[in-house]
Amino acid sequence: MRAPIYLDEAGAWEAICAARRIGAPEPGRRLRLEIGESWLWIDADGGWSIDPMPPAPICLLLDLYLPLALQDGPSFTIAHLGQSLDGRIAAANGASRWVTGPEDLLHNHRMRALADAILVGADTVRLDDPQLTVRRCPGDNPVRVVLDPMLGLGSDYALFRDQAAETLVITAGDRAPPTHLGQAEVVSVPRTEDGALDCRAIVELLRRRGLGWLFVEGGGVTVSRFLAQGVLDRLQLTIAPLIIGSGRPGIQLPEIQTLAQGLRPRLRRFALGGDMLFECDFS
Repeated sequence: MRAPIYLDEAGAWEAICAARRIGAPEPGRRLRLEIGESWLWIDADGGWSIDPMPPAPICLLLDLYLPLALQDGPSFTIAHLGQSLDGRIAAANGASRWVTGPEDLLHNHRMRALADAILVGADTVRLDDPQLTVRRCPGDNPVRVVLDPMLGLGSDYALFRDQAAETLVITAGDRAPPTHLGQAEVVSVPRTEDGALDCRAIVELLRRRGLGWLFVEGGGVTVSRFLAQGVLDRLQLTIAPLIIGSGRPGIQLPEIQTLAQGLRPRLRRFALGGDMLFECDFS
């Protein structure tokens, strides 16, 4: 009798990417993907089944990413931060490599591969000079978006020169920006009453460009503004078993007077190596 052939990690990720390209089935119907000699059946909400049932790490992969891959509304905005037990994303000098472990770093690249666009603030570019490309897993590079309200960044950063992916710089509409910063296109959106960029206008601008699935990768100020303006559908916080004791906080929101004013989202939880990912659902 032949031993059963289980779905492996590479096959599972390929199936997730295929589901992202195809999109969610209609309610009441199921998406069917051929995996070797088996069929992977996927529900509209990301529920799935396959025979034989794969090992636990593969089940976690499908459970975590399929509901995200099948988000096919006009826009879907999800953010991620990796932080310490005491809520710090970096030391006081900005050092953040690495708060979370390699599994969370791989997770970030998988989220990039699912996204139409990846967004960071100017401070993230200034501190890390990131590539914002998909390198640790198969997948296409998303459009890279940098928020720079005052146009304080120069054109010498790698993502403005490398042409690895289309790149946008979003600045404030009360400025007279150039059309380009290096190879990146410069566009503008209005400010809110408190002077921050209007996150809803950002999401709408990207949606009009066909970039509906948006991954906000950081930093803490940028993610906090998206959350405070009620724009995030989901927020992922990966907590590392680390106490920094000082430094840069993750989420910062306006002061509240009672705990009833706090946010209590629905949660999903996943172990990523020694870290724990909490996904908050605000939709």
